[in-house]
Amino acid sequence: MNGKLYASIGPFSWVSLSFTRRQMIVLFTDYGLAGPYTGQVRAVLHRDAPGEAVIDLFADLPPFDAKRAAYLLVAYAAGFPAGTVFLCVVDPGVGGDRAPVAGVVDGRWFVGPDNGIFEHVVRRASSRPIWTRIAYRPDRVSATFHGRDVFAPVAARLAQGLSVPGEREFEGLGRFADWPDDLTEIVYVDHFGNAITGCRAASIPRHTSIIAGGQRIFFARTFSAVQKGQVFCYENANGLLEFAVNQGRADTVLGLSVGSSFILDPNVSGNTSAGG
Repeated sequence: MNGKLYASIGPFSWVSLSFTRRQMIVLFTDYGLAGPYTGQVRAVLHRDAPGEAVIDLFADLPPFDAKRAAYLLVAYAAGFPAGTVFLCVVDPGVGGDRAPVAGVVDGRWFVGPDNGIFEHVVRRASSRPIWTRIAYRPDRVSATFHGRDVFAPVAARLAQGLSVPGEREFEGLGRFADWPDDLTEIVYVDHFGNAITGCRAASIPRHTSIIAGGQRIFFARTFSAVQKGQVFCYENANGLLEFAVNQGRADTVLGLSVGSSFILDPNVSGNTSAGG
């Protein structure tokens, strides 16, 4: 299917997005897959947008941590096509003063709380983002579950090209200028024990000394370039610096967890690639 998707971000404002496929709704949350929360959100999406694909990208983001989620969102969103709707909920301030927002950034929709989770998506945008403060409210809305009651219905509407009531051209999106462009901390530990950082690998000069868990870590291109059990770091599939152990767990070997910091010392050379 080819054509244009016209989606409203306010009562009189429309944004045109080219598309060549059905739209995807991508879940990016700290809800977890155990328990009812992700299932309840998916149920609303199925009810309101039954023909749209729903993708579980992250359900296990660091709880309550919009800052670290922001570094993951900008890295992983880049791999999705224009027209994708990201439903992003890491929302410790739910029910409080933070605004519910929806915006178009480089052709993709982002829906969620205005609490910094979109900071790096906005900061690295190649075109001017357009945001609306969501005014949509169902007849019954929980004070503690806006992901289900506000954000999911809005994401479903956007995926279908429908309008969302809100303040047009909302300019009050919170900004977090003190958050660095690249974060020298662990922002996520995956199923294998690999420790993903908030730092783009391309931003690190090749001969920078990298120290994590008290060890100097060497670059390798991939797992098979090093011996079994060897610690290394590499540019992961989404462009972030990642610490790993070939057929082992970097989090255990290096004592890393979300929030652990590491050192980049450009004044100390010698970080040649492991394995040649």
